[in-house]
Amino acid sequence: MTAQNSATLPTTIAVTEPARGVATGTLLASLGVIAFSLTFPATAWGLESFGPWSLVALRSVLAAAIAGAFLLARRVPLPAREHWAGLAVVAAGVVVGFPLLTTLALTTSTTSHAAVVVGLLPLTTAALSALRTGARPSRRFWAAALAGAAVVLAFTVAQSGGSLSTGDAYLFGALLVCAAGYTEGGRLARTLPGWQVVGWALVLCLPLSLAGSALGLAYEPVHLTGHGVAGLVWAAAGSTFLGLYVWYRGMAEIGAPRASQLQLAQPLLTLVWSVALLGERLSPAAPAAACAVLVCIAVTQRVK
Repeated sequence: MTAQNSATLPTTIAVTEPARGVATGTLLASLGVIAFSLTFPATAWGLESFGPWSLVALRSVLAAAIAGAFLLARRVPLPAREHWAGLAVVAAGVVVGFPLLTTLALTTSTTSHAAVVVGLLPLTTAALSALRTGARPSRRFWAAALAGAAVVLAFTVAQSGGSLSTGDAYLFGALLVCAAGYTEGGRLARTLPGWQVVGWALVLCLPLSLAGSALGLAYEPVHLTGHGVAGLVWAAAGSTFLGLYVWYRGMAEIGAPRASQLQLAQPLLTLVWSVALLGERLSPAAPAAACAVLVCIAVTQRVK
């Protein structure tokens, strides 16, 4: 009865639907951040069994198999021609570039040090998104983003002893290519379902991933362990497919600049997993940094 009342229906749509979309998008993007926060510990586990090139290639092959199965089961048609260039950017940045560069960095850096890159990722993603889409976030938004990025950067550098590792070049390269992939993926997810953006990007890389797996396994030693296999499986199914799926759906709902700020919490989550899964010691400064980051996230989420 209430739903058919013409006097109340317009108000219900105008008020509840946008709020519901923002809440759903925030939840999905947050689930993506949680999945991504496990990537570095999972990669560290995977490196116990595989070399860096083998691990990245096998991760992509397994994720492409999962995505391809979903695409076939749903009988999804090929993307339109105008989408392939964007999918190539997503594939180069998110499927190949970021996993490869961060994995190479983790051969010489700890997970806490590598978290520097994801501490800077929200700011880089927001900046590239503004350039790509023409969006103009407010000064308050940028101030909160810069403050959050500064807190995360200072915290992660302090965790690594205040010095820069030899893997920093890989980490900063990964930062740029991943931000480009996130931005383009968020744009595509407005016209294609997020899981299809991820799926087609993975399938697009499958020939390269298969070739990389063959070469990597031929030249890098393999020592299978429970941790190594579990790390590979999570990196493929959890981080590469499931994480990207919910992340892009969330970005489509709330926009790349706002969604990217949720990633300010990702380095701190990664440090928690590093303690729980890898036995790394957490600095007493963690609670203070976590509170500061949460304040910055709250500010950015309230900016119109």
